[in-house]
Amino acid sequence: MQIAGLTLLYIALTILIYSLATFLYIKYSNPLLIPMFTATIAIILVLVLFQVKYDTYMIGGKWIDLLLGPAIVSLAIPLYKQRDVLRIHLLPVLSGVVIGSLFGMLSGSLLTKLLRFSDELVLTILPKSITTPIAMEIAAGLGGNPTLAVVFVITAGLTGIMFGPLLLRYTRIDTALGRGIGLGVASHALGTSKALEFGEQEASMSSVAMTLSAITGSVFGPLIAWLFHFY
Repeated sequence: MQIAGLTLLYIALTILIYSLATFLYIKYSNPLLIPMFTATIAIILVLVLFQVKYDTYMIGGKWIDLLLGPAIVSLAIPLYKQRDVLRIHLLPVLSGVVIGSLFGMLSGSLLTKLLRFSDELVLTILPKSITTPIAMEIAAGLGGNPTLAVVFVITAGLTGIMFGPLLLRYTRIDTALGRGIGLGVASHALGTSKALEFGEQEASMSSVAMTLSAITGSVFGPLIAWLFHFY
């Protein structure tokens, strides 16, 4: 009975905080008020303030976490609706995703290498722009820390959805294809959720970019890790 009560309590707490965060984001339209960011900070503060352990919170939080899988799968719906657009622009989509993915893996790893971080950290940050389950597998396979890789993935996702739209505006990338690929490659599932705010085509392209980025990372990740290992 106690477990059931805690489950309902933490599910309700999560939904309430996220709803309030969404209300603030809609009201003020500030990129720093992205609900995923503000809701996460708010939940952390609540857990610290009331000294609630993470495992206790996840009694209810795990049910929210289970919904992420179906939510990602549902992205196939706009992708199916925009299949003709994807077929017509297949070459730009593929080239944009591959180049963007390679830049994402190289930039983070090169920066940590130049800052003389450990090899484990360099390999951990390598898949930061890839969706979480795949990034964890890649990091573990390369010799990085899969748990820490999640932190980098979330950080890349949050910074991408907070500042990505500004970057797209200043670089005058205003097509559905460009915005969708940019957000999907840089910020995986979070970027795709942001792309939905622009429109269905952006979300479709972002979904494709997120999927192809995972494949690109799986193929080229070991090669980039090998290059950094020897240089």
